[in-house]
Amino acid sequence: MAEEKNPEQEPTAEERAKFEQDVLKAAEDAMKAEQAAAEADKAAAAQADASPAGEKTAENADAAAEQPADQSAEAAPESTESAEDVLKAELAAANDRNLRLMAEFDNFRRRSAKEQLELIETANGKLLEKLSEVQDNFERAFASENKAKDLEAFEKGMQMIYNQFAKILTDAGLEQIDPTGAEFDPNCHEALMQQPSETIPEGHVVTVFQKGYKLKNKILKTAKVIVSSGK
Repeated sequence: MAEEKNPEQEPTAEERAKFEQDVLKAAEDAMKAEQAAAEADKAAAAQADASPAGEKTAENADAAAEQPADQSAEAAPESTESAEDVLKAELAAANDRNLRLMAEFDNFRRRSAKEQLELIETANGKLLEKLSEVQDNFERAFASENKAKDLEAFEKGMQMIYNQFAKILTDAGLEQIDPTGAEFDPNCHEALMQQPSETIPEGHVVTVFQKGYKLKNKILKTAKVIVSSGK
């Protein structure tokens, strides 16, 4: 078995491709060896069913007379048996190599899945750590000793905490979908109703009832919108 790599190193695409090629090659070798063994069995059977001795040519009869009968009878079976043994040994070796490669590839697959899970958990941990700071700020803002006496100061503090929260989400790749005035896209928007509009063309978004969100290029939540039906 191959030595396991450091689980902190993510396997490369070249390593995955090499494992797959090795498994396919071992399977092909096993099939070829099995086919060769079958052909050898057929050849041995055909030789056993050869034409009777009475139909041999004169040259074959003379050659048989020059050699002892027991040697001419045993030479062909020994050769055939030797070839079969070689093919069977090659088939067994190919099967063993195939099993080893399959086991190694299974270990590689399990190790890759474990590494991916660890990466996800690490990323989630960093995000949650930043979000915990927002929670701490909310708790401080609501503490009795920090309550503002005027609404304006309290609103300003809430706005600062919101900006901190929004920045954390943006840095993590989250993006809001606000399609006000844009053409309706069923892939990103969910139409709640239609209503006439003097300014917004037909088939465009009049009002965004609830914003949508996407992470990179993946839609997490569609925006709920009201679509213009024209004048």
